[in-house]
Amino acid sequence: MDYSKMMHGATGKRTKAGIIGATRGYGYTLLAQIPHVKQMDLRAVCSRHPEECAAVLKEIGYKEERMVVCETREQIQSAPEEAILIVSDYRLVMECGITALVECTGNTAVSSDAALSALRRGINVYMVSKETDSICGPYLNQEAEKNGAVYALVNGDQPRNLVDLYSWAMLLGLEITAAGKASEYDFVWDQDSQELTCTDGSGRKKQLPGMQDCWRYKGRETLNARRELLEDYMEVISADLCEMNLVSNITGLLPAAPCLNYPVAKVSELADIFIPEEEGGILKKTGVVDVFCNLREKDEASFCGGEFIIVKCENRKMWDLLKEKGHIVSRNGKYACIYYPYHYMGLETPVSILLGDQMGIGTHPECRQVSILTGAADRDLPRGTVFTVQGHHHAIDGLTPELLERKEAGHAAPFYLLNGAVLKRDVKKGALITLEDVDLTGLEAYRMYAEGLKQDI
Repeated sequence: MDYSKMMHGATGKRTKAGIIGATRGYGYTLLAQIPHVKQMDLRAVCSRHPEECAAVLKEIGYKEERMVVCETREQIQSAPEEAILIVSDYRLVMECGITALVECTGNTAVSSDAALSALRRGINVYMVSKETDSICGPYLNQEAEKNGAVYALVNGDQPRNLVDLYSWAMLLGLEITAAGKASEYDFVWDQDSQELTCTDGSGRKKQLPGMQDCWRYKGRETLNARRELLEDYMEVISADLCEMNLVSNITGLLPAAPCLNYPVAKVSELADIFIPEEEGGILKKTGVVDVFCNLREKDEASFCGGEFIIVKCENRKMWDLLKEKGHIVSRNGKYACIYYPYHYMGLETPVSILLGDQMGIGTHPECRQVSILTGAADRDLPRGTVFTVQGHHHAIDGLTPELLERKEAGHAAPFYLLNGAVLKRDVKKGALITLEDVDLTGLEAYRMYAEGLKQDI
């Protein structure tokens, strides 16, 4: 897309952004980028620790004299127009004269309430909290449409980047066999030392001379050999499945498998792997979302948790020409891989905000609960067990996440609505946690989820 029109301010609009969950991780990267975007101003930030928020803003380079801590609506109303307002109550952000609300707390109760409040005031919402969108996305997209506002996922996180890639392919009339992303960490193998490193920051290294035997891809047997070698590293990551849930709900693509496939693969192999089993690939069905673990040599560039689609090669001669240009085409010539090797977090997010604020792009009224992120007991769980979302990957102890087609999920409870929930009865290992096993009726996010389920697929 050519952004020149927005770059030159041709729309005459200016964004005033308010960010909830602003000081760490994703929020920090967005705060750092906003000063470089000509059509955007930071108007409000919300943090439970205003003094920490002020310190972060100062560290980034915002002028301290512009910062005003506000605890009431009256203080907000009397603050200068150019001030950066710091509030601890997220509900006050909507009082700050913002045009764009960016929600990145990861807290489903806060983010669903904040999003709904903003949309009903005509304030555009840019949802970073994927946990909330997995539950409330269909409902919030409909509310945006109803209120003439924008509700959008954001560039910089894999779901929006992948939806953008998907929509580009659909515009061109390409048939998509699979869409997905790389998991967060790479497996890096040094052929000289035969040492493997996982880029998860743990410093874990392992001598793997056996990797030489399965370094070149020959078929599914290669994937089986790699998985066996790396068994100690392999895991199903809640955040991965959640992100593919978001993509599934917008695009209609289905989960490739309940825990997704996670093949250990090089980028150059993807067009041979994410294709039907009968053609040598791993897919039992097509039109799916999936995830792979990137395998590379130490001097090869990372896929950076980026996104890919596998498309059918309709015109053999055209794709032969593209293959000569270096594009990835399967060995049988029937499929190609197209990919973005990046997601730049908040550095990219202003693009989504400006597209929404200036051009009204972002809302997906077609969004439905196509798939549901659920949790299966990984051991026998007794009555009274309390579920808690925790850790970098937003996992729940005692549960293995599963991404299921809506028709297969039955009465399963959405994974991220289980935070703080208490089991009302014993659950056996392997069983899904259902809506009958816990009481979610008092949660506003559950109401939104239930409303979303009323929308036909």
